[in-house]
Amino acid sequence: MLGSRPAYSVRLPAPPRAEPRVPPAERTVPWLRVAAAYAWRLILVGAAVYGVFIVLGNFQLIAVALFLALVVTSVLRPLTDLLARFLPRPLSVAVSLVGSLVLLLGLLALVASSVADESARLAGEFRGGVHRIEEWLQRPPFRLGPGALSTLQRQVTRYVSEHRASLLTSAVDELGRVVELVTGGVLALFASVFFLHSGERLWGWARERLLPSGARAVWDRAGRAAWRTFSGYTRGIIIVAATNAVLVGVGLLVLRVPLALPLTLLEFFAAFVPLVGSPVALGVATIVALAGRGPLTAAGVLVLIVVIGQLEGHVLHPLVMSWAVRLHPLVVAVSVIAGSIVAGVIGAVVAVPLVSVAWAVLSALRAVPP
Repeated sequence: MLGSRPAYSVRLPAPPRAEPRVPPAERTVPWLRVAAAYAWRLILVGAAVYGVFIVLGNFQLIAVALFLALVVTSVLRPLTDLLARFLPRPLSVAVSLVGSLVLLLGLLALVASSVADESARLAGEFRGGVHRIEEWLQRPPFRLGPGALSTLQRQVTRYVSEHRASLLTSAVDELGRVVELVTGGVLALFASVFFLHSGERLWGWARERLLPSGARAVWDRAGRAAWRTFSGYTRGIIIVAATNAVLVGVGLLVLRVPLALPLTLLEFFAAFVPLVGSPVALGVATIVALAGRGPLTAAGVLVLIVVIGQLEGHVLHPLVMSWAVRLHPLVVAVSVIAGSIVAGVIGAVVAVPLVSVAWAVLSALRAVPP
């Protein structure tokens, strides 16, 4: 009624909500469910990666040839783009490739010529060096008996004569490897021509024809990050290898070590295996210095190993490799060892750039696009 006091409503409490019934199979602690979810996904990813490596192992020659083609492309692409400003694109590709081949073959011919010129003198120096090493090993702390190296030489000669057939079979197998190497080189050169001439168009065709429209932007970002990292790493490792080779060559010439030029070239190619290649190459130079010049010169080469290692690890890599992905030395060491276990020398060379590219792709996919 008008003028009467308003009636107050009483809100009754809501009935208790029933808890969702959890099946007994899912009554586990949260961290165990999360760990199980991650575990089976990691198992699937590992199986996929293992399958990719199995396929690459069956087509190892093609995979290595394409890897070499990408290396050649990353090195010669800036030169080709520069020449393309003044010349037609096909002619600039031909000039860069042919000029690089002529330079490489000329360097190999120079090394072969130096070895041929010094072969007669080196034979006498090495015979005298072996005698000096034998006398040195007879003194403390080794105290080997006189003629220990002669006994070892006789044992090696006897082994070679007894296993001549197996060694000949191995040599024939290595000849087949040489044929595969030549075939892979030709395929790498053939692929490099197309990568240098129309690499962007090849990537665009693969992106437009092989990928769904929703995934093209993501894959394009990942692919460009991978190529940027791979090309930066390749150019950086070539600069580091060339710097190491120049320093080693100067040091070996100052110490008057025989075969200084071939050992310098060995140091250049060995530097492509991070942390391991350069010490191995300088170890070979130490043996040559010990046989050709004596223990004092060999000690000088050992000092050179330490200096080059410190310079490479603390100066060259931080400065030169700044545009590529910076990996921790432990990651580099584990990658090189794992690659060598999986695929030998080829795996040791490929491991670090593969890990760098994978990390760059993950970083690019994790970042938010503008």
